[in-house]
Amino acid sequence: MPNGEGTGVNAPDETAERDHALKAGHRAMWALGDYPALAREIIPTLGATLVQACGISPGARVLDVATGSGNAAIPAALAGGAVVACDLTPELLEAGREQAVRHGVKIDWRPADAEALPFADGEFDVVMSCVGVMFAPHHRAAADELVRVCRPGGVIGLLSWTPEGFVGQMFAAMKPYVASPPPGVRPPPLWGDEEHVRSLLGEHVEDLAMRRQTVRVGLFDTPEGFRDYFKSHYGPTIAAYRGIADQPERVAALDRELAELARRHDPAGGAMDWEYLLVTAHRSKHPTAG
Repeated sequence: MPNGEGTGVNAPDETAERDHALKAGHRAMWALGDYPALAREIIPTLGATLVQACGISPGARVLDVATGSGNAAIPAALAGGAVVACDLTPELLEAGREQAVRHGVKIDWRPADAEALPFADGEFDVVMSCVGVMFAPHHRAAADELVRVCRPGGVIGLLSWTPEGFVGQMFAAMKPYVASPPPGVRPPPLWGDEEHVRSLLGEHVEDLAMRRQTVRVGLFDTPEGFRDYFKSHYGPTIAAYRGIADQPERVAALDRELAELARRHDPAGGAMDWEYLLVTAHRSKHPTAG
């Protein structure tokens, strides 16, 4: 199939190489800093929120895609699910294993690409992702995999940051300071847009329900405290600063942008409300052709 990029007969190989490099970059980025600590300290309730929305019950076969360090996988196991947790970044899986031991739950941790899941068609009763699959670069490929590995009638559950919410605005603020993504790569916060999710899942699911909610974040005493925490803990922010490390004027500008973002969302210095989109659906029992 032509890729439309005019690169000649070697285009498929070049595309595969470019995709391999892109995924390697993603793995390395999410290993930077300390995302497991960030998930525990800032958004510890989000995984349980998604698990409750999915209605996970004892014995359910559950797949947590782009699990990170298990923010949703561990609550799913605590609810009695037979959980497989997969992620592109091995360092996050290792942190998840350690946390699972502390919680006394058994989870099957697997390295996997969300766009090419190593599981059989219809293998799981529940397929979910908590602020995880939204970072897979090719949204259609990732969405198709979520649907494929869910059994007909099974539940698909997603929790994603919205473009208009705090995290979506943070990515917008960082965008001028990072390299442009390769062709076909979509912005992660689009998974928090209802129409985009409907375009990805709509014809493959039934009972599609979407609602916007917020999580309260009260960890930071000052806007600068937020900025400095993300500069040391959050892979995408660390990567953005590394890319401009030899440009002090741009570093200072990004410093100002991130602190001002936090100030707008928390003018009183107490807490911020970060918006996300919570999505649940059932895989259609009558798949469309194609």
